[in-house]
Amino acid sequence: MTTGWQKILDILQKTVNKGLFKVWVQPLQAELKGHGLTLYAPNDFVASWVRDRLLTAIREAAEAALGFEPEIAVRTGRIDTEEAACGSGGARAVKAAPADDDRPVYGKTATQLGLPIDPHPNLQAPRLRWRFSFDDFIVGPCNELAHAAARSLCNDTLQAEQLFLSSAPGLGKTHLIQAVGRSLCTLCNRTNPRVEYISSEEFATQLVLAIKGNTLERFKARFRDNVDVLLLEDIHFFRGKLKMQDELLATIRALHSRGSRVVFTSSFLPRELKDVDDQLASRFGSGLIAVIDKPDLQTRRRIVQSKARTLFQVPLDDAVADLLAERIRSDVRQLESCLHNLVLKARLLNRAITMDLAAQVVCDYAEDDVAFDLDQIIDFVCRSYGLSRVQLTSKSRKRQVVMARNTAFYLARQHTDLSLKDIGQSFNRQHSTVIKGITNVEREVNLETPTGRQLSRTMEMLGSYKFYR
Repeated sequence: MTTGWQKILDILQKTVNKGLFKVWVQPLQAELKGHGLTLYAPNDFVASWVRDRLLTAIREAAEAALGFEPEIAVRTGRIDTEEAACGSGGARAVKAAPADDDRPVYGKTATQLGLPIDPHPNLQAPRLRWRFSFDDFIVGPCNELAHAAARSLCNDTLQAEQLFLSSAPGLGKTHLIQAVGRSLCTLCNRTNPRVEYISSEEFATQLVLAIKGNTLERFKARFRDNVDVLLLEDIHFFRGKLKMQDELLATIRALHSRGSRVVFTSSFLPRELKDVDDQLASRFGSGLIAVIDKPDLQTRRRIVQSKARTLFQVPLDDAVADLLAERIRSDVRQLESCLHNLVLKARLLNRAITMDLAAQVVCDYAEDDVAFDLDQIIDFVCRSYGLSRVQLTSKSRKRQVVMARNTAFYLARQHTDLSLKDIGQSFNRQHSTVIKGITNVEREVNLETPTGRQLSRTMEMLGSYKFYR
């Protein structure tokens, strides 16, 4: 009889890259108990990588195989001789070390966080999981205001009920907003702290489901009455969605009237968001706005050393850290990706991490001291997608052309100082179209869809691309 985990594996084998499946999924063992799925990785390195990169794919496969979405935990351990509840052929699980990003710690001494003792302890709030904390956030001139503001909000010393974090992709918005959630839940004296962390797309999806299922009042109660802190990611998703904007505006008003706090993240400043209700746009800009810039060399060096130590548990020579920090300047996500590939290559080849090995890996990411302008980016995108400049700027809605155009928007936003309006004019497009294109690229990349993986590979090639005039 095919087990539940085997069914999940069968789906994953068809939906994820073959190399990823072989290196990261096959070593896993599983225990399915009730609505909980515990995955056991052979070491901390594999466990961390699966949590960070494959959890969404595993969750989707599990839901398709089991008919429900299980609660997934990834731990370091092995299957031993006691019978596992997953029915995996009589395999049995031993105790495993708890995962670093397991449920937040609750029950510490109450502080003045605006989170009183829960008068309804039997109400079950969603269990929150946090990947990031303030402890592993590297502070530098690029992000010190955002970090200080986030810390102050947790300590109840921020003289504002709302914080708006803005940055280009991959610079730390999600890290900080999750650190806020983790900190508040840890300091809170509730068994179920009333902190709601959700992406704007998830908020919109749940709103639609509530309307269709005639449960709108329950939805409103969840986000307006039962929340002390709302953490909402990627609010630019609401652009152009007027009915959803009405509900969001009503939610923010209700929370502010109760003295609750709100934290937003976005790749765009409030003034850059078009097709947004004037009152909602005013609300977005009513609190403290903190912009995160690209990290300087010293900050990048500290980030490399920190991630090598905490994520991959490897010592990194100062010279190797300097090489990565000097050559990769675009964003922290690229820096982490390069470091991960360096560690992975060293382990697969059973070699030490040396300057020679680092130089080989960094060539796939390094920017080669090239300051990219829009003309170079357009040239790169046209070559990558096999298009002419005329096709790229045309009115064509063919999928390949749209993907190429959105990639160009994203890269122009990331590598140039051009405004959204200037980028749009270069492609005969409106400012709003540029935002939509960048948002679509971010969504695909963050969800690691097949399209997202293709986009990531294309954009990573820019660092080592040589422009010939």
